[in-house]
Amino acid sequence: LFRAIRHLFPPVRHGLRCRLCHHGAVSDRPARPCGDAQHGAISRRTVLAGAAGLAAVAVVGTVGYEVMPMSVRARLGLLPDPYIPDAPEGRVRLETLHSDARGRDVNLFTAVPAGHGDGAGLPVVVALHGVTATAADYQDFGFGRFLTAAVRAGAAPFVLAGADGGQLYWQSDPASDDDPRRMVVDEMPRWLADRGFDAERRALWGWSMGGYGSLGIAEAYPSWSRALAAFSPAVSEGDAVFAGVDSLADLPLGVWCGTDDPLYGAVRELVADLPRPPQVVTYAEGGHTRIFWNDHTIDAFSFLASHLTA
Repeated sequence: LFRAIRHLFPPVRHGLRCRLCHHGAVSDRPARPCGDAQHGAISRRTVLAGAAGLAAVAVVGTVGYEVMPMSVRARLGLLPDPYIPDAPEGRVRLETLHSDARGRDVNLFTAVPAGHGDGAGLPVVVALHGVTATAADYQDFGFGRFLTAAVRAGAAPFVLAGADGGQLYWQSDPASDDDPRRMVVDEMPRWLADRGFDAERRALWGWSMGGYGSLGIAEAYPSWSRALAAFSPAVSEGDAVFAGVDSLADLPLGVWCGTDDPLYGAVRELVADLPRPPQVVTYAEGGHTRIFWNDHTIDAFSFLASHLTA
């Protein structure tokens, strides 16, 4: 019981970095609370309150689960595993390259849908990860399987690619020569062309920090990407992204965000500020989790693929 209550009422411990906060990140953006569960001491009052809450949940039973907020389900450990389609991977590679823009070696992930060989001549979707991920996680996230599933569902084939961007929100670090944005814009097209892909036909997809970064790249380089899909972009009112929305006027844009996501309000504000509505806007039950993102990945891939045909 005590362990369950600790998950319901996690005390705050500051100084940790996560996908919902900027503690320690190089950014001119305001800090916001960390969404990860932390560990520490809890009070007797908290224990008693938690016990009452757990008893109520037990009484309500199945009906209670159906109406239980997603955030409470998450703290109780009642969420399902993230969906990954039962589809085969095609060619998936993880390579190590040197990035001059970042001043270090980075991982480059590429995935080709099953049945399309080495992907020669295919367009590319560049995936920008969130704070807690790297390109080395993409295979475990099932991205190769999602890609094949999207193509089998009717999407035009493309290559999915991504490289390590660190935790700089895909911006340059003023304290060093580390510039993940320049890596994406200047280096990745060359790397992808060297592997036989059609790097001139490209789109952007990012979640959380990567959603913020993809919007920033599209605003700074409006013709770089043919389309953009942003999952739960880590924006807050007053961000530079809000000031640059006019640059997105001609870009096919899709936005997805869970209604239980702490960023939901800010994402809605951003969408309202756009010079024209996105082609796709999806607000659905879910939080700032891979469960929500995976549930909508095939739709996002289909949207992007529709803008990458020759």
